[in-house]
Amino acid sequence: MNASLNTLLPKLKNVSSGFTLIELMVTIAVLAIIVSIAAPSISTQLANQRVKSTTSIIESALKEAKAESIIKRQNTSVIYNNTANPRTITVQNSSGTLLTYNINDRNTVTITTMGSTPVAITTVTFQPNKVIASDESIMYTICDTGSSNIIPRQVSVNKIANISTTNSGSCS
Repeated sequence: MNASLNTLLPKLKNVSSGFTLIELMVTIAVLAIIVSIAAPSISTQLANQRVKSTTSIIESALKEAKAESIIKRQNTSVIYNNTANPRTITVQNSSGTLLTYNINDRNTVTITTMGSTPVAITTVTFQPNKVIASDESIMYTICDTGSSNIIPRQVSVNKIANISTTNSGSCS
């Protein structure tokens, strides 16, 4: 029995246990196909996440200003500066700046009042009596510059300081 095992071992030692070049090339080709299918989906997801993040920042700034105006019983403003680098949203009252948020450079934020053209710098002032100082509602439309197939988001503030977000609007 030992003699038969000794004769088999040299045969097994000569068998190659690696991959051939063709097997490796086929595997890399399959991986390349999978990555090319998944890449557009991932970039769209990233663009959606950037828009959601900017929407959340704007909504948080507006809600913080509204709460501060009621708590401190003084006017509190949210200033969006589209011309600054980086673009910022600042919450301030008469005692100074309370918060500053930076907006992602890949996002565009268009601000309009109902029935007007977009503006570069806008101020929403919340008053302690739970209204805004403007006579018109203000709408922030958030889009992404890197992807055209995402749904834009809108944050709006009406005259009685209600803040709401919707998945609508158009990017141009």
